[in-house]
Amino acid sequence: MPPTVAPRPVTGRIHSWDLSTGVDGPGTRFVLFTSGCPLRCLYCANPDTWHMRDGRGAAVDEVLAEIDKYRDFLVTAGGGVTLTGGEPLLQPAFTAAVLRRCKEAGLHTALDTSGFLGARATDTLLADTDLVLLDIKSFDVPTYRKLTGGALAPTLNFATRLDGLGKRVWIRYVLVPGWTDDEEAVDGLAGFLSGLACVERVDILPFHKLGAAKYDALGIHFPLRDAPVPDRALVDRVRGQFRERGLMAH
Repeated sequence: MPPTVAPRPVTGRIHSWDLSTGVDGPGTRFVLFTSGCPLRCLYCANPDTWHMRDGRGAAVDEVLAEIDKYRDFLVTAGGGVTLTGGEPLLQPAFTAAVLRRCKEAGLHTALDTSGFLGARATDTLLADTDLVLLDIKSFDVPTYRKLTGGALAPTLNFATRLDGLGKRVWIRYVLVPGWTDDEEAVDGLAGFLSGLACVERVDILPFHKLGAAKYDALGIHFPLRDAPVPDRALVDRVRGQFRERGLMAH
């Protein structure tokens, strides 16, 4: 008989990992930043995660060994593991393997994605995902294209699929004055989301410029450097539009 060949370990390209509370899912989270993203959002705060080549290789075993150091703390704090990026679905096999191993370890899992590559997420990958943090950049098709360089339809199709699968979903909406504050577009998105039973909450994330220094370090132009940040009145107005549709908006 031919010798048994051990399967090759699943590897991916990652940027970094960190611990966070309150912004990447429930409780305290171990947040894994994968490298590579197909979109180029004008407000992106992490341009250093755009290219897979700029990350480093890591095996799933290495990632889980690091997560295991915090496992008891994460469980006690009501948290878990969140995969973000970049775009985790650019590396679906690696992402699926990490999620599966986390579930086997009894950890809550969350996937932070734009949904642009939602078709790459198999039902098996999603079965190992307890919560999807779905970033919807705009509900206006031309604006979405200008803002991200991509198409809106794949994200909306993914949202509808998640609803069919009964997945828990938190929507993330970055509020940028002059870009994503149009009342009609916000109301359109609120109407769409109100028809999805899977959506538990909508997080309105005010645009900020905390990533500007990264653009400078990389020698990249930050397109929205001179754009204003939203004031409290605008944030409250947009949150109110979602709440009027019966959505829990924060």
